[in-house]
Amino acid sequence: MKKEAIGKCPVCGKPMEVTKLSCNHCDTHIEGHFTLCKFCMLSDEQKHFVEIFIKNRGNIKEIEKELGISYPTVRNKLETIIETLGYSPKYTSNTNKKAVLEKLSVGEITSEEAIKLLKN
Repeated sequence: MKKEAIGKCPVCGKPMEVTKLSCNHCDTHIEGHFTLCKFCMLSDEQKHFVEIFIKNRGNIKEIEKELGISYPTVRNKLETIIETLGYSPKYTSNTNKKAVLEKLSVGEITSEEAIKLLKN
């Protein structure tokens, strides 16, 4: 089973740090303070979305089909990932609360996405 390093602390949500690297082949060990890549900050669901996005070469129609979600949901997921990677979002949603709650109730968006939309 492949184990991946987690990017955020499960207790406080702050970035994790790697302090030891080891080579399984020659048993070399390096200790220090190493940062994880930006993509380690993504949740498993976000990593899956990025993989689908890349596989489909960014074609939104194909992503919609493969994941069974609407265009606004694809865009919202992409904007959330862009923010998680540390970039400012290009689009801000001025969506009304009823539309957000409706999308949440039918499973088009996650509760995290709904909270972010409602905060905007």
